[in-house]
Amino acid sequence: MGKRKEWILNILGILIVCAFLFPVYWMIITAFKSQSEIFQTPPTFWPKDFQIDSFISIFQDNVGQYFLNSLIIAGVSTIIVLLLAVPSAYGLARFNMKGKKSMILLFLVTQMLPATVVLTPLFLLFNKFSMLNTFWGPILSTATLGIPFSVLILRTFFIGIPKEIEEAAIIDGCGRVKAFIRVIIPISMPSIVVCGAVSFFFAWGDLIYSITFNRNQELWPLTAGINNAIGRYGIEWNDLMAFATISVLPVIIIFILLQKHLIKGLVSGSIK
Repeated sequence: MGKRKEWILNILGILIVCAFLFPVYWMIITAFKSQSEIFQTPPTFWPKDFQIDSFISIFQDNVGQYFLNSLIIAGVSTIIVLLLAVPSAYGLARFNMKGKKSMILLFLVTQMLPATVVLTPLFLLFNKFSMLNTFWGPILSTATLGIPFSVLILRTFFIGIPKEIEEAAIIDGCGRVKAFIRVIIPISMPSIVVCGAVSFFFAWGDLIYSITFNRNQELWPLTAGINNAIGRYGIEWNDLMAFATISVLPVIIIFILLQKHLIKGLVSGSIK
């Protein structure tokens, strides 16, 4: 009975995974189909005429620059998030300070705010400091929303780390900062990787901040390029799917490379 239940759960899990991955598969194979085959009835689940014209077309349409822009925005935003969120979460987890509960509540509230609410204040602020039509607008915007999420996640993890570990490091000659860098951060690496990956994915998928703060198309990320392509290509779905395929490749690659850390970081809090 136990093995039968295990088989049923495994099959159910495979079916759920297939259901979630099918849209991604359909997007990728559509990019390699001809325009006529896309609308063929019944639909084909593998391209009859395997072609790469759509990829050639979008690479001639400045997609390389869009990709580089997305990489710069997401990469710098993630670095800023981790540099600020990791020590902030540690401080909230380890030290008693006045207004601590209010700060945590403020972080929670910022997670509930939609992007459109903070769009106008940020636009006015960036305009005042001459940050419009630069990378800093979308970088700081996505980092501002990524920091509260990372602080809340990491704070929970830091609370679960026994204080005796730090005390032992301090007895051995480490100061508070040195113990944090050499002991706590290595222990917390799975959770830090999770927060870094989520922050990167959030910044990589940003559209509204980039097109609001940047009117210069040379600074647009991939998402803005896709949005612009929809208006120009109309119903040329193979070109649009090629654009989308290029945009999800980094996400897939990062997840494959970091899957062990991501899974360990996601479940570590519940295990502790």
